[in-house]
Amino acid sequence: MASTDTLGTDRGIAGGSNGGLLSRERTVAGSSFNRWLVPPAALAIHLCIGMAYGFSVFWLPMTRQLANANPAACANQSFLQEMFTTQCNWTVPAVSLTFTLFIVMLGIAAALWGGWLEHAGPRKAGFIAALCWGGGLVIGGIGVSMHQLWLVYLGCGVLGGVGQGLGYITPVSTLIKWFPDRRGMATGFAIMGYGGGAMIGAPLAVALMKHFSIDGGTGVASTLMAMGVIYLLVMSAGAFGFRVAPVGWKPAGWAPKAADESSMITKRHVHLNRAWKTPQFWLVWGVLFLNVTAGIAVISMASPMLQDVFGGKLAGLTEAAADLTPAQKAAVVAAAAGLVGLISLFNSLGRLFWASLSDKIGRKNTYYTFFILGIIVYCLLPTWGHMGAAGLFVISICVILSMYGGGFATVPAYLADLFGTQMVGAIHGRLLTAWSAAGIFGPFLIAAIREGQLAAGVAKNLVYDRTLYIMAGLLFVGLICNALVKPVKESAFMTDEELARERSLQHDTGGSAGAETAARGNFGVAGAIFWLAVGVPFLIGLYIALAKAAALF
Repeated sequence: MASTDTLGTDRGIAGGSNGGLLSRERTVAGSSFNRWLVPPAALAIHLCIGMAYGFSVFWLPMTRQLANANPAACANQSFLQEMFTTQCNWTVPAVSLTFTLFIVMLGIAAALWGGWLEHAGPRKAGFIAALCWGGGLVIGGIGVSMHQLWLVYLGCGVLGGVGQGLGYITPVSTLIKWFPDRRGMATGFAIMGYGGGAMIGAPLAVALMKHFSIDGGTGVASTLMAMGVIYLLVMSAGAFGFRVAPVGWKPAGWAPKAADESSMITKRHVHLNRAWKTPQFWLVWGVLFLNVTAGIAVISMASPMLQDVFGGKLAGLTEAAADLTPAQKAAVVAAAAGLVGLISLFNSLGRLFWASLSDKIGRKNTYYTFFILGIIVYCLLPTWGHMGAAGLFVISICVILSMYGGGFATVPAYLADLFGTQMVGAIHGRLLTAWSAAGIFGPFLIAAIREGQLAAGVAKNLVYDRTLYIMAGLLFVGLICNALVKPVKESAFMTDEELARERSLQHDTGGSAGAETAARGNFGVAGAIFWLAVGVPFLIGLYIALAKAAALF
């Protein structure tokens, strides 16, 4: 006999037999489930993998692992030597390459296994993501303790990056099917967690390093291993909290709007194998790539940019290039750290705000807003710098980062509108290669132009002007890409037979029988507990980010 718990049902869907504990058919929701229990499960995963944005807290401590290293003897070591040396400290560029590996592997993993994820379901995919991300951090911690950089790359960068990719796309398809009436808001909730993960993870990492370094050392190795175990447990809880909607489920009293030929929202479905061959896919790929390139370039250089442009003015002096006392230098660094805190805040909250707004004004109009407003703000940033208007500069950066995060959160709903919901998670996985490409191109572009400007003798407070105008130009290209997005042609959609086969691979063929009665349960005590479990840490991180940002004012 099938058993039903308070979260869903364990009944078998295909052939009346139960699958394994991690199988998709074991997660189809029953009548007592409430769809508002899905977002906290998604947040549990994204708040953990979002620590990728906070990994910079490890860079400097990782370069000080060996107290007795001889800097002169290590000055000319090659990159290959640096990966295997046990006698020389690592450099910041070498250890920070881990972040690049995160982002590259995120896109590769999401692209390679997005189709598998649609068939396997969110529980299995989320649990494997937990093993990869948590286990990758543990392996990275072992690499730090052994002083083997290649092992850090393998654990944190490669294996952790796979966990990033799977964890990032795991909730997308599930949430969109639970919230057909609020697609943007639903994905905004989950992806907000990725933007906010650093607000929780970075202070936790700093506290753990302080604790583990009491008896000497930097505490990085123990911190990575401890956080790996914590993230493994939290992400596993999120994975087992997922339930999927039966085929045909919809909220009580809700009916989709009638679509016309010009509508950007389809009721049909495009298969992954066809979706990525359409012009719409590549136009949206370009939209995401250009929006992310501009935003991630600012993220990668926000702190040095603020210090270079305003310098002594952040310490209350009248000249940016004035000589600073140690106390004034500390004030400038604190102000820059405050900007980093604000960036985390706006990157996170912007994801929920813009994605929710897209439910009202449409996905295409939301991206029009990103690009038009972004062009204006990027062009104004050099002016704010010349005027010495640090407050306006900071506000503009925050607006940019809100739209950077908003672009990530809005794109899954954009894809669902264009290609349908059946394989949107897999299509989203392919699209995330745009993030991988932008993660390499954006920081490289802004750093290369900065170095070129400095080499040409340009003053520090002016070296970013050209870069910011170039970013505005990239956004203009993105505006054109967005304008060219049209509804998908009829020939791209799956036939009824193809759709039935795809659903059979997901063991969805019998789910429609319970669609009318599924997930009509009350929110209840369980819902409050689940939301508090993710909400309280997020609010603590929010408080810490605001406290850091106070240094700016």
